[in-house]
Amino acid sequence: MGNQLCSHTIILASGSPRRQQFLRELDLDFEIRLKEVEEIYPENLQGVEITNYLAQLKAAAFDDLKDNEVLITSDTIVWFENRALGKPKDYEDALTMLKAMSGKTHEVITSVCFKTKQKTETLFEVTKVTFKNLTEEMIRYYLDHYQPFDKAGAYGIQEWIGLIGIAKIEGSYTNVVGMPTDKVYEYLTNL
Repeated sequence: MGNQLCSHTIILASGSPRRQQFLRELDLDFEIRLKEVEEIYPENLQGVEITNYLAQLKAAAFDDLKDNEVLITSDTIVWFENRALGKPKDYEDALTMLKAMSGKTHEVITSVCFKTKQKTETLFEVTKVTFKNLTEEMIRYYLDHYQPFDKAGAYGIQEWIGLIGIAKIEGSYTNVVGMPTDKVYEYLTNL
């Protein structure tokens, strides 16, 4: 992989430790560059339109790329009952989200935007996740011990709640964690 990308510098515009870890696990050399972007999207957008818009919005902040640079931006939401669940505002918001999703199926949607000096392309992945029935005690235990307030939908599949509470997953596991690594790898190798 390294030989195919030796002429490109990969830039990850994400503070997410999970996304950074994925690129390391893919054996990619990359650097992190962050720019503050107000993540607000038009209210009429639905599902993947939201994540595409936000990933592209984050990429648009970088207008100074060099010829050999590839910028990667990303956005993930939980899509549940026709609305987007982003990161919870606080403990009570997280509790409300998890109680609502208990015993039901939701979608985790991640869009990844690749930007070079010449072009911008966006791909996305949708994964269906079904929770078992979760008791309030289980949810509170998870929130108290794992504090998933930086995660869309108020949970991390790779954490305790994923081990005990997920009945079924249809699609990419890494997408639920925060990045569809198979699609990212394929895109980068086809540059």
